Amino acid sequence: MNIGVSKSLIKRYAEKMKHTFLVVFITVCICALGCNGKGKTGTGSSSSEETISKDASYALGMNVGSSLKADSLFPNMEEFAQGMKDILTDAKPRFTMEEAYQIFNEAFNAMAEKRDMESRQAENEFLAENSKKPGIKITGSGLQYEVIHEGSGPKPTESDIVRVHYEGALVDGTVFDSSYSRGEPLEFPLVGVIPGWTEGLQMMNTGSTYRLFIPSDLGYGPQGVNPQIPPYSTLIFEVELLGIVQ
Repeated sequence: MNIGVSKSLIKRYAEKMKHTFLVVFITVCICALGCNGKGKTGTGSSSSEETISKDASYALGMNVGSSLKADSLFPNMEEFAQGMKDILTDAKPRFTMEEAYQIFNEAFNAMAEKRDMESRQAENEFLAENSKKPGIKITGSGLQYEVIHEGSGPKPTESDIVRVHYEGALVDGTVFDSSYSRGEPLEFPLVGVIPGWTEGLQMMNTGSTYRLFIPSDLGYGPQGVNPQIPPYSTLIFEVELLGIVQ
């Protein structure tokens, strides 16, 4: 999957987040618009042409639930169900749709800020402790690295295409990507990867193996890559520079 190095995944994750909000928002809007249609009763029933099947209703719930879970949004199910019920049965809702959207948006932002602050604090603590270990060196950008084996070949430049073997893991040891497990090295232009890779590999002589500790600022930042890489994740890569592809 090459998830550990591609910058394009940041854009793909942002697009997924937009899709998640659209799924939830469009579902609510459909419910709201449906309540204004003819044939509605006080119980929320309608003619057979207007009512989706039991299985389709369940599938809709799965879709919304999956999107909410993917973004770690776990609503109070009783209140969530009551809000849906009030819309579907034409009962007077507690808020207007504009008010409801604003309340949800404020709650989501507050939750995201709290989660980001906690994640950022945990990352800073890890990097501070890791920097004290023997053999760990730190660059001006904050990239930490450890030389496992020093090669003697040429160093690549930012404009080069390199061939590497690597394994990427989170600080808890979870491996999220590995060329070793795929059984073949990866070739890519240094200009097209996350900043931690672009900087780190230019320090390596061909034939070297380094362990890179890439802060989130040089990786996937506050976006992460759902679900493999959480926001504000330090990435640990063991990288073997096999060659420079001319």
